[in-house]
Amino acid sequence: MAKTNDPSIKDADTYEALRDQGASKEKAARIANAKANKDMHPSKKGGKASPYEKWTKEELYERAQEIGIDGRSDMSKDQLIKALREH
Repeated sequence: MAKTNDPSIKDADTYEALRDQGASKEKAARIANAKANKDMHPSKKGGKASPYEKWTKEELYERAQEIGIDGRSDMSKDQLIKALREH
């Protein structure tokens, strides 16, 4: 039986399993709710995007801008990669 009492979690068993595997609360909730929606087909792995190391600095900067990483304009490519992975 799942431990969560959060009514916004649509698939509590999946949520708890993901949390036990180390997923953040946000990620576990997002995947559990997507799995509960018959129109969505989430997987444990991400999409088919290439690793950040293969992205150009401009592409990394644009992604950092999309998600609102502060200080991105002063970051090197390696710093952008680190900031994106830690976001």
